Amino acid sequence: MSALDDIAAWLTDRLPELVAERKVAGASVAVLAGGEVVDAAAGSANLRAGIPATADTLFQIGSITKIWTTTLVMRLVDEGLVELDAPVVKYLPEFRTADPEVSARITVRHLLNHTAGFEGDVFRDTGRGDDAVAKLVEEVLPTVPQPLQPGRLFSYNNAAFCVLGRIVEVLRGTTWGAAVHDELAGPLGVTVATNADEAILHRAAVGHLATGPGGEFEVQSTWGLPASNGPAGAMLSTSARDLLAFARLHLDGGVTPGGTRLLSAESVERMRVAEVDVPRRSVRPMGIGLGWHLFDWEGGREVVGHDGNTVGQTAFLRLLPGEGVAVAMLTNGGDVGGLAREVFGHVLGELAGVSVPGPLPVPENPSPVTNPERYAGSYDQGLVRFDVVEEDGRLWLDSVNGTDLAGLLPPTPRKELLRLDGDLFVAVSGEPGDAGAPVVFLENTADGKAAFLHNHWANPRIEG
Repeated sequence: MSALDDIAAWLTDRLPELVAERKVAGASVAVLAGGEVVDAAAGSANLRAGIPATADTLFQIGSITKIWTTTLVMRLVDEGLVELDAPVVKYLPEFRTADPEVSARITVRHLLNHTAGFEGDVFRDTGRGDDAVAKLVEEVLPTVPQPLQPGRLFSYNNAAFCVLGRIVEVLRGTTWGAAVHDELAGPLGVTVATNADEAILHRAAVGHLATGPGGEFEVQSTWGLPASNGPAGAMLSTSARDLLAFARLHLDGGVTPGGTRLLSAESVERMRVAEVDVPRRSVRPMGIGLGWHLFDWEGGREVVGHDGNTVGQTAFLRLLPGEGVAVAMLTNGGDVGGLAREVFGHVLGELAGVSVPGPLPVPENPSPVTNPERYAGSYDQGLVRFDVVEEDGRLWLDSVNGTDLAGLLPPTPRKELLRLDGDLFVAVSGEPGDAGAPVVFLENTADGKAAFLHNHWANPRIEG
């Protein structure tokens, strides 16, 4: 048996057990190696309807969509229709934020590498029509704050990819969804759904919310995020196998298995070159390319990928370009982070000798916080407000969802901030399945307090 045959057997035998152990609603996994793909699925696509998850089930891929949008933009770059360092207003004269003087300096590159500096999470519902993205850009973004100068600091930015999607729409004379079908899914021969009307024609997964430690689930009341955020990851759905057909395009230098070139080899490589560093992380990326997240695994071995989250659905994608290996896992509720560590750890360990790093350690005896006044206060970049509170020498993190998320996601439990080193903390809730998340405090205000709480988003201090 080949190594990939062994992986196929392991997935068939072990995935159902892992899904049950990790109390995951449903999962689909596909593995690419040597130009061949194996896949498996377990659990449920929809517990309410009693629909099992299969290898053909379409799950939402969330922010992995950003790589599809980036690919569409880089095709425009290949054709000479877009310049990476040209200002966005060259292609969208109507583009501006609440600070039009600053936003006029934002380039296409700033959008692609998450350094545009404007408030990045604007999940405003502008309707389900073909003009949903245009309305977000033209009517909503002019009211959005611009807390950072372009290029200053990495801060994850969903709205930036909505702007990129709008550039695709304008220059192609079509909708973003049609461009995905016509320029990528069609030539690759894969099935995708860019909205709920398309998804209902297939076996489509729904998100689930765990209602208790026993693993009970209820179906989420909302299937997807607003259509205005389609290019950022609101609803794009596909199977794990078909997601790997897209990944293979990037492993094969922009050429389909049938020999059709969709992207230049130069653009494929350019997307994987580090553009900006990410503040100290663990399993999160250490750098950002054009769209891709870059991971520092195995002493510098090239690992690129992206994760995605929508309403109760989470997706994971990792590529090892040097080995021609890719793994995709699509899920819809439960301890999906723990499941991903087990699946990716085994598969990449067997196929490429790669050890997947675990989450940041949760210290049993954390370093004392002798200067809590540096951290205490409120931080906000629009999506969520974070309140850091000192109580009896301990730091706690309270999160309040902003208006756009209030009706879509459940409240986040209070977490304790445990210092690991200097300004690096791990935030833990103590709830089952919570492995902790890194939080870094950056820079200084005039009175020596932390200016930003960075958790993949640069949240500026607003109070305290």
